[in-house]
Amino acid sequence: MNIYQSLLTALNAGEKVVMVTEMESCFSKTLYTEDNLNQSALHSSMQKALTNGELQRIEDQEQKLTIIEPFFPQPRLLIFGGGHIAKPVSEFGAKLGFSVTVVDDRLSFANKERFPDADQVICESFEKCFDILDFNAYTYVVIVTRGHRHDLQCLREVVQKKWAYAGMIGSRRRVQSIKTQLLEEGYAQEVINKINAPIGLEIGAVTPEEIAVSILGQVISFRRLQNPKLGKESAQNSWTEFDRDVIEELSRDKNDKKALVTVISAKGSVPRKAGAKMLVWPDGRIMGSIGGGCSEGAVIQTALDIILNGGYKIQKIDLTGLLAEDEGMVCGGMMQVLIESLS
Repeated sequence: MNIYQSLLTALNAGEKVVMVTEMESCFSKTLYTEDNLNQSALHSSMQKALTNGELQRIEDQEQKLTIIEPFFPQPRLLIFGGGHIAKPVSEFGAKLGFSVTVVDDRLSFANKERFPDADQVICESFEKCFDILDFNAYTYVVIVTRGHRHDLQCLREVVQKKWAYAGMIGSRRRVQSIKTQLLEEGYAQEVINKINAPIGLEIGAVTPEEIAVSILGQVISFRRLQNPKLGKESAQNSWTEFDRDVIEELSRDKNDKKALVTVISAKGSVPRKAGAKMLVWPDGRIMGSIGGGCSEGAVIQTALDIILNGGYKIQKIDLTGLLAEDEGMVCGGMMQVLIESLS
């Protein structure tokens, strides 16, 4: 198992991970999960990376550079109910980078033909499905079933789980009825208050697609903001960029020659943040992006040289002044990228 296979395995298990890249005579990468950070002398810097979600760079007195990249599990959108609203929620959610799971107890509503963008479609009763579902701090729950009884069944289970967000569709009267029943059954008021119901932002949505946008707008606020109720006044959660397609390609352990490009520093107005990745092959094919334009083209050319000669290089990209104007980009920043040979 190569290091990227191990990375994906840990992320799929819901673990936070850091990858430490040490650039010296022996270029090396080491993986640490949150549970074993203390095994490294760099544990304080690794903990900082996981806490603030930002890539860390350490340069010692001998100019040896060490890069600490934090990785977080892919956010999971768990949709209960496969009706007309669930379809655009699944489609748009996948486009937003969520791993989508849809659950419904009717085969005609729970199939891959109906939900081609979902990673998993489960046909099972709402009573039994929780036995096969995993929840963690990166789970976002959307309850859009076809009836009061199913909503209540889902909520009874959901309030006992760990999640980042949970919302339920329904009129205010219906929602209040369900919350009252849960209170009467002994569920804590504090937990019930965390359920976003009626679900979604109040934008006057009418069509299924509009309702999906209102739901996902609220989901995004819980993903990106530390205090969603404050809206634009809230501090943001900061995460390094994560190109899952690139990591999955690296995990396949192919022997083909290629170069990996990683943004290791980004200051000012730049198209991609630290952590963004791109693969380059000898024939000019690429996967992922560090922002496009002429600047990316220059990096690709360097990557082709690295593939040919081996080793690695750190390249600076200036997106200020005339360069940004030539590319038609509203930029005013600097980036540094690490380009490394893989084979």
